This record gives sequence, structure tokens and C-alpha cells, in this order.
Amino acid sequence: MSLVYSAGLGIPFLVVAAFTDTIAGKLRVIGRVGRRLHQVAGGVMVLMGLAMISGRLSAFSYWLLDVFPVLERIG
Repeated sequence: MSLVYSAGLGIPFLVVAAFTDTIAGKLRVIGRVGRRLHQVAGGVMVLMGLAMISGRLSAFSYWLLDVFPVLERIG
């Protein structure tokens, strides 16, 4: 059992080490828009918090399911 645990823990690190150059290039591209992504994510978190406080979160969830029925497959 500990062999499986160790492999599951170690293999992702080995994969990342093998593709470090490729990953570094992609991280540079993501870094350019990182500030904007942080701002958008923060805004979404604030809106979700307001929806939870006001009791509108479940109404929003039902609206999302009506507009995007594919979301029913997720869970």
C-alpha cells in the first residue's frame, strides 16, 4: 500500500521535472494576465459571498442550470 501511495505522490513531481522548460514558457504567458485573473477571481468571490448572504445563491444555481443544462452532468 505504501508503494502505491509513494508512486502517487512522486510521479506528478517527476512529470513536472521532465517538462520544466515547457511549463516555464506557459507560466510566462499566464503571468502576463495574472493580475487581471486575480482581480476577476476576487470579484467572483465577492459576488458569491453576497449571493450567500442575501440567500440568492440557490436561485442563481437554478438559473445556471436552466441556462446551461450541461451542468447537470457534473454533479
